[in-house]
Amino acid sequence: MADKTEPVAPAAGDEMVNEVAGRLLDQADASGVALLGEGGLLTEITKAVLERALEAEMSEHLGYERGDLAGHGSGNSRNGSSPKTVLTDAGAIALSVPRDRNGEFEPRLVPKNARRLSGFNDRILSLYARGMSVRDIRSHLAQIYGVEVSPDLISKVTDAVVDELVTWQNRPLDAVWPIIYIDALWVKIRSGSVTSKPVYLAVGVDMDGRKDVLGLWVGSEGEGATTWMAVLSELRNRGVEDVCIVACDGLKGLPEAITATWPRATVQTCVIHLTRASLRLSSARDHSQLVPALKAIYAAPTEQAAEQALNEFEASDLGQRYPAIVRTWRSAWPEFTPYLAFPPAIRTVVYSTNMVESINSRLRKATRNRGHFPSDQAALKVLYLAVREQINPKARDANHVAAHWKEALNQFSLFFEDRLSIQ
Repeated sequence: MADKTEPVAPAAGDEMVNEVAGRLLDQADASGVALLGEGGLLTEITKAVLERALEAEMSEHLGYERGDLAGHGSGNSRNGSSPKTVLTDAGAIALSVPRDRNGEFEPRLVPKNARRLSGFNDRILSLYARGMSVRDIRSHLAQIYGVEVSPDLISKVTDAVVDELVTWQNRPLDAVWPIIYIDALWVKIRSGSVTSKPVYLAVGVDMDGRKDVLGLWVGSEGEGATTWMAVLSELRNRGVEDVCIVACDGLKGLPEAITATWPRATVQTCVIHLTRASLRLSSARDHSQLVPALKAIYAAPTEQAAEQALNEFEASDLGQRYPAIVRTWRSAWPEFTPYLAFPPAIRTVVYSTNMVESINSRLRKATRNRGHFPSDQAALKVLYLAVREQINPKARDANHVAAHWKEALNQFSLFFEDRLSIQ
């Protein structure tokens, strides 16, 4: 007889929380009280919880509870309270912070001179990471939480991540990476006038199949292999000694920059970039015929079969109509053909750049919402916060790039022989 799985009973604490929450919501509905803002139900509950916690801190500090006779003659006692308004996720809350006669009480929950709880700062950073401007953030906080904050406060909160950004950008990296994808996205930055600058992005896949953004760099106007050389050299200096495959677009001079940095690396032109470049050169009405014709090239079992498929495409009506597509593939052929030698599991990982595209999509959305940035650092702050929200290098489920990574890793170890140190 098959075993039957018994349903897991909810914990007693969960039942109590759900019951209390239900009663509170019923009370709010019956009385017409709002949840957030001044006088809101959650605001009042947060106030009560914070003040009770502060009283508990005071009891711990003094060594006795309020009204306890053990406090007589102790040398210190409660001395009323001081009003203090703090910004929280539930809005602005007016607290009564207890005092002691000796003036020695230092609350940990709401430290002296602190006007915002940490969760409120996180809320501002989350909105900033989504590309909202300072004006938009102020409007959002006023509308949702009934809190008026100054532009200077928002700037101070976001500037606090600059040191974190510098540390992240200079952190040491693993010595060997199976794959690194490199790309650039364009951001409008004001330097005298508003100009478009490339932001260089390097995304690595580690030995466990997890993705990690290795760095972000703002370049000068115009994407160039010289700047990429500096970026790759920085990665090398931070500990990256070898890369099996570097997937990139077809920028002139980039393959030479890669092989100069990592002589044993296989430079692979991104198949997605080639396909999209082909589609941009053609009419949308022909895409239904063009996609399978291109797939016959990049899905070919051998280089000879791919060459034949490209020749057949060139001789076809589509090829005659769009000679620029043929030229695009032939010019990228030396960097495309390594892909054809890979085993199927490696092909799948190299071709499927969805994880890189998802990062780029999030970054483009964050920058597009802002229009343009006043400085390079302002752009990097937004991009870094967007990366931080999207990627946790140790979160296996969220950052895994392939359903069958172990199979791919085994083929990597065979194809690239002794270059991967599997631990």
